[in-house]
Amino acid sequence: MEASIQTNEPGIKQVKATPILISLLLGASIGMFSETALNIALPELMKQLQVGPTTAQWLTTGYMLVLGILGPVSGLLLQWFTTRQLFIVSLTFSIIGSLIAGLAPNFEVLLAARFFQAAGLALLLPLMMNAILILFPAEKRGAAMGSLGLVLMLAPASGPTIAGIIIENLSWHWIFWISSTVLLIALIIGIIFLKNISVITRPKIDILSLLLSTIGFGSLLFGFSKAGEIGWTDPLVISCLTIGVLALILFTWRQFSIASPLMNLRAFRYPMFSLSVVLFAVMMMMLLSSMLLLPILLQNGLGKSVLQVGLLLLPGTIISGIAGPYMGKLFDKYGPRKLIIPGLVLMGTTMFLFSTITVNTSTAFIIVLDCVFLLALSMVMMPAQTNGMNQLPAEFYPHGTAIMSTLQQVAGAIGSALAVTILATGQSSYLSDKGFDMSNGINYANVDPAMLEHLPPSVVFGVKGAFIFAGLMSIIALIISFFIKRAKSSEQKIGQTRTFDRGH
Repeated sequence: MEASIQTNEPGIKQVKATPILISLLLGASIGMFSETALNIALPELMKQLQVGPTTAQWLTTGYMLVLGILGPVSGLLLQWFTTRQLFIVSLTFSIIGSLIAGLAPNFEVLLAARFFQAAGLALLLPLMMNAILILFPAEKRGAAMGSLGLVLMLAPASGPTIAGIIIENLSWHWIFWISSTVLLIALIIGIIFLKNISVITRPKIDILSLLLSTIGFGSLLFGFSKAGEIGWTDPLVISCLTIGVLALILFTWRQFSIASPLMNLRAFRYPMFSLSVVLFAVMMMMLLSSMLLLPILLQNGLGKSVLQVGLLLLPGTIISGIAGPYMGKLFDKYGPRKLIIPGLVLMGTTMFLFSTITVNTSTAFIIVLDCVFLLALSMVMMPAQTNGMNQLPAEFYPHGTAIMSTLQQVAGAIGSALAVTILATGQSSYLSDKGFDMSNGINYANVDPAMLEHLPPSVVFGVKGAFIFAGLMSIIALIISFFIKRAKSSEQKIGQTRTFDRGH
């Protein structure tokens, strides 16, 4: 990676790409880490803060809601404020949130701190992706986007592992103390080295689009989050999903009918971008649902402790971190198909093998499958995303990054809700076959002693069903992948045209 390069934006001088990328990666990795780190700490938080599981879950649900609501707005902000301004504001939000969370005396303060953290990440993720698109030419973006893969895969995957080690040796407060320290380092690096690398256009702000976006994505994310908790037939879930879908239909119509859309959905007219969006959504659903299912399988199905689960999931986390940049370089050299198609075949095979597990399956077998799954995911996610973004003209970069950032949260919420639903349905079906009345679900606060010996195999049975569904999704993704071809960006086409003209 060059120390100093010319950006793709007119009027922007040469900048040092490496320190800019380091500061962005540091900040975003802590944000993505924070999204999943608290999952493993929820039991301890419920005891100390004296709240129930439904209330405690808002620490994760609220975080995702803020990310989903601010995602569509990020494209507009990228066109209104400089790279430096957005970076400083996003890191400041994240640092304030982490400090407040570390000092939080009660649940309400901790929840407010999570909103600050999420706001910072919601600004930083699209800013980082947009910076990569501007800093690196299309033929070198694969390696740079591979670094982005470190954030999208390694950071959230490492959340349970690192948090488990911290909680075992210190307390949950240290999750936020450590986070705020790293964020402060990233902010200092950014203040010293980060220059503006984008052109400010300040398009007209459409208030109606903002309102429809907030209602649509907010209701949809809340509905999916609650569906995994209280069921899909609950009136609250049905109402939220209905309102969300209707608002997003109106939002879509509005974006095509105004001159300066909040989120320019005309990006979907580029076929490789559209295919990459579908693949990216499926991969995020599989990634976040597996991150939810595997700890449950290892803890409730195989009887492992929190610390053991964190350490057992560490090998896969390391492999995904190493593979991301390497897959990016392979993408630059060979294009998307030679990575995506084998990756999806490998992923489907892994899901099939996951569906064969029993309570007697060795832990080593599960960890090997996890490592192979995350390796296969790295072969698909970043190449697909990079190929799709490469086809977009430069004026679509802010909108493309906003679409991807928003989709990440929506797909994650859908994947998690479906995983929980399939797990709960399978578990209830298993226990019903054993003669237990499951009309009111499982009351973990007062479990029937006769049911105790059947709980681990019921968890395994439910998890197997979720992996079968994931396998079907990977088959659908494989079919889509056959339509992918290497995309050429507008700048590549211009370069080829100039070469042709010089030759004639």
